[in-house]
Amino acid sequence: MVPAPPPPALPRLTLVLGGARSGKSRHAEALVTTSAPPWTYVATAQAFDEEMTERIAQHKARRADGWQTLETTHDLAGLIREHAYQPAPVLIDCLTLWLSNVMLADMNVQAACAELIDALRAARGPIVAVSNEVGLGIVPDNALARAFRDAQGRLNQDVAALADRVILMAAGLPLSLK
Repeated sequence: MVPAPPPPALPRLTLVLGGARSGKSRHAEALVTTSAPPWTYVATAQAFDEEMTERIAQHKARRADGWQTLETTHDLAGLIREHAYQPAPVLIDCLTLWLSNVMLADMNVQAACAELIDALRAARGPIVAVSNEVGLGIVPDNALARAFRDAQGRLNQDVAALADRVILMAAGLPLSLK
């Protein structure tokens, strides 16, 4: 019997995009776990309410042994600089919540995004970053939501341009864009 070939190595940077409940996080976790542990999970969510606390708990519960979890709400670039120069894969979940945190903290969004792109460019990887595709719906009815949608769209474009692989998730199915 011929042994199965090893899974392909993760590229330096993979972006997994999709809408809400599209399967982005599960797919990203599956990509990372094709490599040998340890794996680093970078969580950007903040639990402002009971529902979000439950979502975070569900994400933690489905991850197997071998994951180290790091949390950051604002300094994602600093965390990448600190941890993404090792051969072990890093999963960032997610860029959308990070950007929301930055905006709600009244930080300079353009500067924070530029710093993130610089950190991703310098990182050796492999990194798998999850982000929401927010531009497929209707135009939001308020200025903050429109500013967020526009900033997220620009960030997704910048990360996608830098990425070696880009996957769009729809109904749990991965569609390779790059």
